[in-house]
Amino acid sequence: MLNVIVTAAVLIVNFILQSTVLQLISIRGVIPDTAIAVIVSYALLRGQNAGAATGFAAGLIYDIIFGNSLGFYALMGLLVGYFCGICHRNFYRENYVLPVSLSALSTVITGLIIYVTGFLLKNNYDFFYFLFNVIIPQAVYTGIAAVVVYKILYSINNRVEKKERERRRLF
Repeated sequence: MLNVIVTAAVLIVNFILQSTVLQLISIRGVIPDTAIAVIVSYALLRGQNAGAATGFAAGLIYDIIFGNSLGFYALMGLLVGYFCGICHRNFYRENYVLPVSLSALSTVITGLIIYVTGFLLKNNYDFFYFLFNVIIPQAVYTGIAAVVVYKILYSINNRVEKKERERRRLF
């Protein structure tokens, strides 16, 4: 139960920071997608189910506030969390390479899906502009932000797991 409360608080704080403070550090109109960094971090630290649940919740929050339709970003977050959680068992938690690379890769894949569903279907064929001015800079920026996000979530997760172990101890 503690894990659910902490995850919900992290998602709400992330959403508030992403929609306010991170707008101030945009580079050419691009901000890091810290929601993807949070989803990837939870997927690597807690596994596929927790990653999928976190991704669904983060996407649902985004859908409710910014989305045109309910469920699109929730589905993308769920898939990102689930597929990134595959690496959970063979992952050395103190290594920052995998969270950074998976966050950047997830941002690229998510950006390509958004392009195909959002722009291409509206007869906007300027793919290379979107790729080089939005997708790739956002992926690099998200990868850099993932270092900070993962470090914070790693320490939070260690404290939550310690509390869960203490609570389950009978003697």
